[in-house]
Amino acid sequence: MSVRNNGNQLVNPMAMEAMDKFKQEAAQELNVSDEYKSGYWGNMTSRECGAVGGQMVKKMIEEMENQLANGTNISAQTNDQEQDYNLANKAGNYQPQQ
Repeated sequence: MSVRNNGNQLVNPMAMEAMDKFKQEAAQELNVSDEYKSGYWGNMTSRECGAVGGQMVKKMIEEMENQLANGTNISAQTNDQEQDYNLANKAGNYQPQQ
């Protein structure tokens, strides 16, 4: 088993700064200890880091659901440039139950 997997690299390296800002916003919303403000997360507990990651995922899913519900064009990026998926069209005329 390797020590480092590097499986969670960003698809777009230019988004690193935005993701760091997003991470800090999520940490602030959860009122975790202020140690994250230095940019070093090594002194944070696993529970706090997991809560921040969970909050980030929750917000990303919420935003994606809003975009799908509003019919905003969303395309998934793949390594194959010939394939361009439009998730809004795939969803069709989905009407949530009320």
